[in-house]
Amino acid sequence: MESEVPLCLIENVKGQLRANQKALKVLSAITQPVVVVAIVGLYRTGKSYLMNKLAGKRTGFSLGSTVQSHTKGIWMCCLPHPQKPDHTLVLLDTEGLGDVEKGDSQNDCWIFALAILLSSTFVYNSMGVINQQAMDQLQTLLSYVTELTDRIRARSSPKLHDGVEDSAEFVSFFPDFMWTLRDMTLSLEADGRSLTADEYLEYSLKLKKGTTDDDKKYNLPRLCIRKFFPKKKCFVFYPPAEWKKLSELESLQDKELDSDFVKQTEDFCSFIFGSSKAKTLPGGIKVNGARLGILVQTYMDAISSGTVPCLENAVTTLAQLTNSAAVQKATNHYNERMAQRMRLPTDILQELLDVHAACEKEAIAVFMENSFKDDQLEFQKELLVSIEERKETFMRQNEAASLSHCQAELDKLSESLKESILGGVFSVPGGHSLYLEARKKVEQDYERVPRKGVKASEVFQNFLKSQITMEESILNSDKALTESQKALEAEKTKKEAAEKELELSRQQQKETEEKIEALKRSISEAINQMEEKILKEKENLQREQERILDHKMKALEILVQEGHEWQCEDLKKEIKQREEKMQAMKDSSVSGLLEGTIGFFRELLLNVLSSEIKRILREL
Repeated sequence: MESEVPLCLIENVKGQLRANQKALKVLSAITQPVVVVAIVGLYRTGKSYLMNKLAGKRTGFSLGSTVQSHTKGIWMCCLPHPQKPDHTLVLLDTEGLGDVEKGDSQNDCWIFALAILLSSTFVYNSMGVINQQAMDQLQTLLSYVTELTDRIRARSSPKLHDGVEDSAEFVSFFPDFMWTLRDMTLSLEADGRSLTADEYLEYSLKLKKGTTDDDKKYNLPRLCIRKFFPKKKCFVFYPPAEWKKLSELESLQDKELDSDFVKQTEDFCSFIFGSSKAKTLPGGIKVNGARLGILVQTYMDAISSGTVPCLENAVTTLAQLTNSAAVQKATNHYNERMAQRMRLPTDILQELLDVHAACEKEAIAVFMENSFKDDQLEFQKELLVSIEERKETFMRQNEAASLSHCQAELDKLSESLKESILGGVFSVPGGHSLYLEARKKVEQDYERVPRKGVKASEVFQNFLKSQITMEESILNSDKALTESQKALEAEKTKKEAAEKELELSRQQQKETEEKIEALKRSISEAINQMEEKILKEKENLQREQERILDHKMKALEILVQEGHEWQCEDLKKEIKQREEKMQAMKDSSVSGLLEGTIGFFRELLLNVLSSEIKRILREL
């Protein structure tokens, strides 16, 4: 389900923000990874126009044509990504910031914060050049970013190292930053040379070397952008048309617009489509529409309750819900595949166990693909217990199908024997020999019945037991036999019965061994897949840490080049802490992470062994 028509994702009702359940339902149906582009900025700066161009529509997000802010809350549009197959593009158009009619900047704070939290590309839209006035306008907004360490904590318990806050935790989930400058009328020049838009942005982010309050005020927004946003980009737009036509921008054809503006808009859209990455969480966790919806609801629940949104708590909540759904999805997959592939009754137990092993392997893979951050492996354990229970159910169904089939077939085959007994056919001299021949024929015919299943021997053994009294009666009344011959025949019958019992016992022992071996294979498969997943997650975390370290090293290099050594001490400490964390991560072993799970598997195996031993004792 997609919503190419904009829907309000976050409603702003009388200054109160709340999630729109209809929009969350749309997100919940999107299973593809999402590329989330959010645009923010002061009201009446043309944000909605750019979002409509990204959506490939002339209309959609409301533009408005007056000095009043038109968009309220956060609006969402979901559509197939034009360049990334199997991805969905989610566009978020936000309420204009700084609207005097609102009178409360708290709304601006949360709109700005939510746009950062939810997006993979964050577009800040402003009018004209990046001068001190523009920075002053952004400073209030960017002060929210500096407060994110309090407002939107990376961890539920903030960690300080030598009194230095590790901002790298925020870099790992902050989106790419893009500044769009609208209605630019001046040339991009500095120190007598022309600059590209990106060079102009970097030039505008240079720091002052002073330490006065004015210097700190000047440097604050620039430090924020440098510190928190690993990737930065700038686009410049000339005025689209003469000012009298700007209120009609939504209805103007491209040929009625300035050709440079049209080209700049095309370049902006092309860059967004080609370079904006899919939304991820720390550790390289991919976010699809359903997960994005959970994050929205989790953040809104925190805001509405007056508490501080915490990324770690949000990810934990997301993991709990996602992993629980992954267990259900994997269990359903196992049930469906077993039902498709099983033809009950199976000839032997191993046939069922082989199908079980294949279906379980698929189910575990489904769980691995759809789960994340199962640090204590509780959901992995839940899945294995669930599959083990369903395997037992299939085995009981298999036994019941075999029992029913064998009993029905044996009843038909032994019908003539029963009639002969009732008709007194064997109540004659030599009757015992006739009876044995008739019973042997029943056994031979029964052996030829196909796919009798696992209860075949047990059903026939019960049949033989039911015949003991009748056979003894026929034997005792057979006048063709001497007493010694009768004794020999009785001994022979007991020996055959004992052999049948032993054969049945051996079969049951073999089946018990097969069940235990099947469980061992299940455990081995689960460990192998979990080990593979842990290694992959570890590699993702290492790559993420390397990106963070690279970002900080470059930031340090720029500060040194600009002569701001006094700004470097905290950054050097953060770099050292990051290097230590990376080394500790490299030193950690997968076996250590799996130790608790292996113990659980041993307990599971012992429980199965215990239940099998109890079953055998009951049957003795």
